[in-house]
Amino acid sequence: MTTVTFHSAEDRLDGFTVEGHSGYAQAGNDIVCAAISAAVGLVECTVNEVLGLAAPVKMRQQEGFLSLKLPGGLGNTNEVTCQTLLTGLMVYLESLSEEYPEHLAVRLDDDDEEA
Repeated sequence: MTTVTFHSAEDRLDGFTVEGHSGYAQAGNDIVCAAISAAVGLVECTVNEVLGLAAPVKMRQQEGFLSLKLPGGLGNTNEVTCQTLLTGLMVYLESLSEEYPEHLAVRLDDDDEEA
């Protein structure tokens, strides 16, 4: 199963972590994995290549692990754009998890609740 955890602090999504393989089908034929990878890749590319924000990304492909953390101190336009991107990714993945609940779980890790 793939688990995607969105990280939030101070009413702001500040990144996400993708862990595990969906197990829907063999590598190369796994439509759930492909859908997750394409959506995550689009967001990462938009944040780093299009907006040029240099958000740190960690990836361990064999383990099915990827994390992205937004930098702090973004200007208003980039902040709004990134919040829209991450929220859109979360909504999309939640919808996908409803279709494939045995292969994808989406969680929100709200750091504010721990304080």
